[in-house]
Amino acid sequence: MRDDDADPIVRFYRLEGADARGRLLSDILGWDDNRLESVHDYIQWLFPLPEPSAFNPFAPILSEATVRTFQHDASLRARLAQALARMLAFYGLAETTRRGHVTIEPTADFPARSRNWLHAGNHNHLRLTRILTSLRLLGLEDQSRALLACLERVAGDHPHAISSTTLAYWKRAVA
Repeated sequence: MRDDDADPIVRFYRLEGADARGRLLSDILGWDDNRLESVHDYIQWLFPLPEPSAFNPFAPILSEATVRTFQHDASLRARLAQALARMLAFYGLAETTRRGHVTIEPTADFPARSRNWLHAGNHNHLRLTRILTSLRLLGLEDQSRALLACLERVAGDHPHAISSTTLAYWKRAVA
């Protein structure tokens, strides 16, 4: 038995376990955008953090051992990248890699998708902070930096929608 066999986050990402409501990673990644928007207790499983969630008492807490496991297991990081890709699509964004350089940019459906989250005080701004932090901790630093760069451009284009406070949180999440 591996040391991380009991870790709920590792089991969830190894496709060996479910979240606190019995949902598998594949279930959540298959949800439509309306469900991703209306359900609020999955994001803590997709993008765990080392502190308890203020919104989900059943959310797992990221341990140092879990961080090390992700940093050394390419299959876990690949599934985390799948979770990121799904959330990026939800936000109207997409990742590309050219010559080893990761970028994240708005997609053609960004105007429609951003109506869902691109306004001041939207709860998705907190989700994005969580995503940025979790990516950085779990070994997808390039994606975390690329997402921040994209969000900074979006904030510059839509200063009414993203406060300087939110932007500061995003920058700290990646630092």
